[in-house]
Amino acid sequence: MNSIPSNIFTLQNLANLADILVVWYVLYKVLSMIRGTKAVQLLKGIVVIFLIKIISWALNLHTVSFLMDQLINWGVIIIVVIFQPEIRRGLEHLGRMPFFSSKSNEEGKTKNHLIESLDQAIQYMSKRRIGALITLEMNTGLEEYVETGIDLDADVTGALLINIFIPNTPLHDGAVIIRKNRISVAAAYLPLSESNTIPKELGTRHRAAVGISEVTDSITIVVSEETGGVMITRNGHMMLDLSRDDYLKYLNAQLSESNEHDNHSIADIFRIRRRKNGGDSDDEEDNK
Repeated sequence: MNSIPSNIFTLQNLANLADILVVWYVLYKVLSMIRGTKAVQLLKGIVVIFLIKIISWALNLHTVSFLMDQLINWGVIIIVVIFQPEIRRGLEHLGRMPFFSSKSNEEGKTKNHLIESLDQAIQYMSKRRIGALITLEMNTGLEEYVETGIDLDADVTGALLINIFIPNTPLHDGAVIIRKNRISVAAAYLPLSESNTIPKELGTRHRAAVGISEVTDSITIVVSEETGGVMITRNGHMMLDLSRDDYLKYLNAQLSESNEHDNHSIADIFRIRRRKNGGDSDDEEDNK
């Protein structure tokens, strides 16, 4: 009995335990990442293929077994092709981890100017129901979307943003992309989301804002041309009909400590809006 602890807590056993824990953690993160996406249905299809393979092997169905073998042998390439959006999202998520990101002092100094310029433009366009789509690059690069726009490389000012989105001007269609506190391009094309959770009354600008938030960690601001309402999207979250206090609070939190305040800021904004609407209490909202 005295020898049991020494036999269990060997270096090899500890290494095996760490190996198992790492694998389970990776599987957990992968499942968390694909939860609620189309990849779940595709994953079920892969499980069905393996079940068919086992049954065909047990019943000596040689032709079916051969076909399943071919699918499994080419499975790695098939999985990469099918799960390309999820794999890309996962790699981008790894790239956003703290030890890969950095924030310069210059960015911190210009944060207030950026938010003030955005606020000026949002207030002007919202009151006059001028549609706008503005994307702020965070940790994930937006180069492939920048290439679709028209180069500006200009300082961010409220007046310039307003002039870009004035209707019937050459640059008003598409998105403005802000990189390193400068307007990089205007009239850029963003990917449209295929999510069924987007309300049908929302237009192409809103769907594009959700689309870019699904594949990058950028912050996207939308001003509705129909209602003048302000929406912000990030990481697949939609925050609709934000008041001036709501979006200023969110932008200040995200542009200062984006990783730490992300979930808290979203929750706080929804609590504020529920109180205004006479909705549920904080505890009920937390449970939701």
